[in-house]
Amino acid sequence: MTRTHQLRNQPRNARTTPGRTALISGAGIAGPALAYWLNRHGFAVTVVEKSGALRDGGYPIDIRGTALEVVRRMGILPRLREAHIDLRRLTFLDGDGGEVASVDPHTLTGGVAGADVEIRRGDLTDALYAAVRDDVEFLFNDSVAALDQSGHAVDVTFHGGATRTFDMVFGADGPHSRTREFLFGPEERFHRYLGYCFAGFTMRNTFGLSHETVLWNTPGRAAALYAVGENDDVHAFLNFARPEQPFDAFRNPQAQRDLVAKVFADARWEVPGMLAAMDDADDLFFDAVSQIRMPRWSSGRVALVGDAAYAPSFLTGQGSSLALVGAYMLAASLADGDHVAGFAAYERDTRDFVTLNQDQVGEGDATLFPTTARALEQRNDMLRGLGGAMPAAAGRPAHSALALPPIRPR
Repeated sequence: MTRTHQLRNQPRNARTTPGRTALISGAGIAGPALAYWLNRHGFAVTVVEKSGALRDGGYPIDIRGTALEVVRRMGILPRLREAHIDLRRLTFLDGDGGEVASVDPHTLTGGVAGADVEIRRGDLTDALYAAVRDDVEFLFNDSVAALDQSGHAVDVTFHGGATRTFDMVFGADGPHSRTREFLFGPEERFHRYLGYCFAGFTMRNTFGLSHETVLWNTPGRAAALYAVGENDDVHAFLNFARPEQPFDAFRNPQAQRDLVAKVFADARWEVPGMLAAMDDADDLFFDAVSQIRMPRWSSGRVALVGDAAYAPSFLTGQGSSLALVGAYMLAASLADGDHVAGFAAYERDTRDFVTLNQDQVGEGDATLFPTTARALEQRNDMLRGLGGAMPAAAGRPAHSALALPPIRPR
């Protein structure tokens, strides 16, 4: 008998009395965070994830401002601080590989040294999973095939063949969310392309880099090596401006490699070696730099959270923080009310914070990735003027522009 889906674990505190039930699609960051808070508010929660396990490793991410309070309330902040990367230097190079400037990373990110947390994505997902795995049901190797809201609940058909009914369903399945497509139609309606594409992968650290990022630029092109430790592999990024999105490459890994290789064919510095490593990488991630902007985040008994509803793009550095804050606010809005009132409160109380952080970047205008020689020289002049200056202790106001409602007692 073939198993239609893999049941990773049953909740330790399985319910014996009726209660509100919820299905969350996606076990990245927003999904497990939402599962934690919904469970705290009395829901019986199931999380379905199309991958066979949690994503390990991954590129470094930041947790800042209001999101720090979310993870503190979850009790996982000490674990995250132990995994903190402590990036100490960001060095900019010109097209020939000569140094333009070396600055403290917080100077540009608006982060707060000693307060913000920067960790591997996998370390955050591991911590979130550990916080919920005993109380929440996880289904791996499966996904949602169809949703039916014609009754007084949501009938869900899984790709594995099973059918189940939930009081509410939540899409935490990323910027290319299938849940969003079920509810609102094609991604193109909400996709705001910012004029860049990027490829990310890991490669051997043969450069002597440690706790630092080195960023090479020519107009419209950038290559970065990010070393989180002394002996670890480095995270390599190749970013380039492109007027139109390469739709034909999004689902074709070889087309992605060919496109990146063509764009950087004449690049100097360490780029030729990076291209060679990309050919052999088994963790290549390619995508457009974009945002998701939606007029509303719910329909009926189904709501979206995190990148599925409001991806801010990596240019803001706020994707993980918005996912954590959004999950907290969504669950809090449902603590005492039905889905109609709860979803309305979620949007009312969270949207301004989301928009403020999304607006940290403008369309086609990324300070780190200028597209013209003049803009690049202006940016380099700005960097030389920064020197070793440290940012203000408060960081960027947008990062902390939302006060969380109190935790409801158990």
